[in-house]
Amino acid sequence: MLTRTQSQADLGETVLDLGRQERCGLPEVIYGEGKSAEAIIEIITSQKERGIPTLATRVSPDKAERILLKFPDLRYNPVASLIRAPAENLPRRGSVAVISAGTSDRSVAEEAFETAEWTGAETVFIKDVGVAGPYRLISRLEEIRRADAVVVAAGMEGALPSVVGGYVAVPVIAVPTSVGYGTAFGGITALLGMLNSCASNVTVVNIDAGFKAGYVAGLIAKRAARPAMDK
Repeated sequence: MLTRTQSQADLGETVLDLGRQERCGLPEVIYGEGKSAEAIIEIITSQKERGIPTLATRVSPDKAERILLKFPDLRYNPVASLIRAPAENLPRRGSVAVISAGTSDRSVAEEAFETAEWTGAETVFIKDVGVAGPYRLISRLEEIRRADAVVVAAGMEGALPSVVGGYVAVPVIAVPTSVGYGTAFGGITALLGMLNSCASNVTVVNIDAGFKAGYVAGLIAKRAARPAMDK
């Protein structure tokens, strides 16, 4: 077990938490917004020296270009604005389904998907199955029902998570997106609708918080896989 002095690395501009995985099940994640490419590179270097798989969110394309020149083995998703260690290098534990209501919600859903992949979950990404065309969701239900946790990203009125919740027997993590016309209020309407869901298995994260949804879903999947792993 790491001692108090061993559990962190002082990098000058940042202090890397080395004990996060032992305490919380997953290592520390880099929030890229507001950090320079050089600061992110320094953190990733420290992670790699210690065998910590990288996940960096909210990374702009110009920063990503500089980071990938230094670490060509990492993967950048420009839709999700996210850099991570390749999924094939990670052990698979449990399963997560990520659902995007529409193509306008895709960046948030992709952030959730990439994060869930990084946690080690088997993941499936189901796109463009919003409530305006409910038959599209019905045709994918068998895939969704196999998951240990489901993430649903939706804007406008935010109705899709409640619909999904009525079909599955697992936690549904709703992500309101800042998509919609004037009275969508930048995702507040979707957020309030999801908080008022009558589907008892629906819980909600913050507006556009795809990372948070994918992280929590990955922890649920990891936990669900534990009995099989312990046998």
